[in-house]
Order: sequence, then structure tokens, then C-alpha cells
Amino acid sequence: MNKAKRTEMFTRWRDDNPNPTTELKFANSFELLISVILSAQATDVSVNKATEKLYAVANTPEKILALGVSGLKKYIKTIGLFNTKAANVIKTCKILIEQHDSEVPQTREELEALPGVGRKTANVILNTAFRQIAMAVDTHIFRVSNRTGIAPGKNVLEVEKRLLRLVPEEFLLDAHHWLILHGRYVCVARKPRCGACMVEDLCEFKQKTEIE
Repeated sequence: MNKAKRTEMFTRWRDDNPNPTTELKFANSFELLISVILSAQATDVSVNKATEKLYAVANTPEKILALGVSGLKKYIKTIGLFNTKAANVIKTCKILIEQHDSEVPQTREELEALPGVGRKTANVILNTAFRQIAMAVDTHIFRVSNRTGIAPGKNVLEVEKRLLRLVPEEFLLDAHHWLILHGRYVCVARKPRCGACMVEDLCEFKQKTEIE
């Protein structure tokens, strides 16, 4: 795919949705961090349902740490892998208090040192909370990048690096949100909704569908 096509695709997404953001509900960087940890292999909807009740009673590292693992589990038991996630969140809160003055760190290295935080989670925090250029490649972005031809790659890291290199600079800050939303609602996994796609004429996917 050439630069002109990529530019036109992102221009259309930006015109349609000028201020894209995550569908996770959060009030500050700490809430976003916890929500992203909880969202691994879970839907944003299920995380939002759980955190609405959790954050009403505990939305600081100190308050969540005070709940303890068993107390936290009561709030997040509807989310997949909640046992592991509860343990990771409690450990993360402890580290934030002891090493970061209860603040969410703003570097990749410090974020990835937190339990339950991998490269993708760190990228979400850096981009969404701190407005740094970062590309959090999830299954949606990996699929869209390969299927459309925007930035094909064999693995997540390859796609991430290609997107950072190939997406026109003016779109880089919000690119991952547009790509996620496109993959979540239009370029879906089983049968892409090509007939309802605003970039269908630019996409290089060979087996286009007519289903809207």
C-alpha cells in the first residue's frame, strides 16, 4: 500500500471521528492502568461493569491495596482470569506506592516492570493517559493492518514497528484508536463488513464481502 492510500484512509477515519479514545471508562491514569490490566482477554464492556463498582469504593493504589486480593476478587470475579489479575493488581499497587509515590510512571521500562503490564498495556497507557506516540497492537489492529495492507507483519511487534514507520505523522497519535474501532465494528474477524466500510475502495483485501 502506498502513502497516498494510507493518508486517505486515516483522513476519512479522522473526519468521521476526530477525537477517538478507548472504550474503557476511567477518570485518571491510575484507573486506566487498572482497567487495561483487567482487560486482557476480556471485553471492555465486562471491565467497565466491574470497575464502575470498584472505583466507587477504591480508586487509588492505597485503597485497592487495602482491599487485599480476596477483597478485590469480589469486584472483578465476572472478568476472565480474575484470580491472576487480582494478584497482579495488588502487587502493582504496592509497587506504585513504594517506588513511584502512588503515581503511574510515564516510561515504558517502568510500566513494563509492573505485574500484569506487558508491552501492549504499556503502549495503551503511554498513548491514552500521557499522549505519547505509541502503537498498542491488539488482535483487532493486527488483523486490520494485515488484511487491509496498511502495515502487514508476521507478529505483533513487526506490525507495531511498521505502523510507527508507515502511518503518516499527523495521524500517529490517535492511529491505534481508529484501527481498534475499525477492527471491532467493521473489519471484524469472521466476516468483514466490507459493504459498510468507509475505506473499502482503498483496502487491498482480496476476498471482499458484500454483507453490510
